[in-house]
Amino acid sequence: MEPIIQSCALCPRACGADRTVSEGFCGGGGRVKLARAALHFWEEPCISGNRGSGTVFFSGCPLQCCFCQNYSISAQNFGKEIPVKRLADIFLELQDQGAHNINLVTATHYVPWVLEALRLARPALKLPVVYNSGGYERLETLQMLEGAVQVYLPDLKYRDASLSARYSNAPDYFSQSSRAILEMYRQVGPLQMGEDGTLRRGLVVRHLVLPKAWRDSVSLLEWLAQNLPVDGFYLSLMSQYTPCWRSGQFPELGRRVSTYEYNRVLERAQELGFLGFMQERSSAREEYTPPFQLEGV
Repeated sequence: MEPIIQSCALCPRACGADRTVSEGFCGGGGRVKLARAALHFWEEPCISGNRGSGTVFFSGCPLQCCFCQNYSISAQNFGKEIPVKRLADIFLELQDQGAHNINLVTATHYVPWVLEALRLARPALKLPVVYNSGGYERLETLQMLEGAVQVYLPDLKYRDASLSARYSNAPDYFSQSSRAILEMYRQVGPLQMGEDGTLRRGLVVRHLVLPKAWRDSVSLLEWLAQNLPVDGFYLSLMSQYTPCWRSGQFPELGRRVSTYEYNRVLERAQELGFLGFMQERSSAREEYTPPFQLEGV
């Protein structure tokens, strides 16, 4: 593992940090850092099911978007460092609690550690593994995950480079995330559902509609329809944007998404024939941001 992280390039930032002695841009150092590991009931129905998803929230993030609801762990890097063996034990504890899956939330910068923990947990670990990501991924890192991940759950946030530069300091976001999503689909293929109604294998693409950005949202949907079979994956179209953290620096982000904006995007999604999930416009609820108090860590 050490050669990989001595000049870290796990995410597209490729910051080159020697994480054996310091932290990278993402906040990740030489040991796994977690903020929470618990059953979560507020993912998409095919992920949470009726028993909950076994969510493991990793501290730090390669993106650190200005409107992140999880900013206390993503940008402020709250969490606790643990050994890889403890991570493997957490996976098995979540399985024992009845989780439908192991849901790795923002694990990009800890992929080598995650792979080792999965190796230690198998074959006792029987659950599908969900890779829950902001979508800002390097192909080389995703290729390391092939065979270890059964369900990919990425965001697709922006197509316009000016938006991704403004809100996430990542002008290359779409060029990286679009290639990443195609690679994810290549790895897992069309949707495969279990008898319990949860997803056993496949791709779910999330998109959060932002204020004054509905045209960019429509452009993203059209790209998806042109590049993936619309019945081969789920689209999760979210309206839960709420001003928080550093969004106050941008006047246009100081309000919720309007009914008009969300409906324009929803109508285009329906025209294109996507399968998936939508939210009521009033869906910004506290449950979507669980308490980060080291539960289960």
